[in-house]
Amino acid sequence: MLEIVKTADGSNTIYNAEVGENYHSKHGALQESRHVFVNSGLEYFLERNNTKKGVSILEVGFGTGLNFLLSADFCAEKNIGLNYTGIEAYPLTNEMIGQTGYDQYLSPATWENFIEKYPDSLRSEIAITPNCTLQIAPCKLSDFRSGKQFDIIYFDAFAAAYQPEMWDEKAIAHTIQFLKPGGVFVTYAITGNLKRAVKALGCKVEKAPGAPGKREMLRATKIL
Repeated sequence: MLEIVKTADGSNTIYNAEVGENYHSKHGALQESRHVFVNSGLEYFLERNNTKKGVSILEVGFGTGLNFLLSADFCAEKNIGLNYTGIEAYPLTNEMIGQTGYDQYLSPATWENFIEKYPDSLRSEIAITPNCTLQIAPCKLSDFRSGKQFDIIYFDAFAAAYQPEMWDEKAIAHTIQFLKPGGVFVTYAITGNLKRAVKALGCKVEKAPGAPGKREMLRATKIL
């Protein structure tokens, strides 16, 4: 059902036969994650905000953990505290994540602590490193509840062709409610329906350059 496959930039992803889709872009898992989420989301937000107290991220579709791992390393390098929450209805096993080979792109501390503490993060908030916490909600997006709002939302669900329920107006509204005013929402996709849905929820929408294989992506900032 799950198979490790190599993408165009040499990094691996996982193919989910039940869904019929990869967890990351076939054009490059590593470069997509860095471009869409770390550079266009996290770095973009930090450049525009004074966040000495740290940054909080909510990810819809935690998957292999690649977006978290790259974000954790980025924040560690910048000495920025990171509070990270992931939503994942079907969490992968440690063994499956270990087969991705992502350790070669990360600091040993980030990778080793993640692999060790990943199972615990599915039950409660865990300190991965001194400046980074992780909690994964093992539930569907529609069932996720939180009293928190986040600085950044990474929306990394499977494509709408495979999981249309993740991209409808109801799902997007449920997601945007967890974004702070001034917060940034990013995803690899961009469609007219998505732009209209996000804009209707009080966000300023922009087309940003996409990762290889996609000309554009969506980035939105929640209006203060």
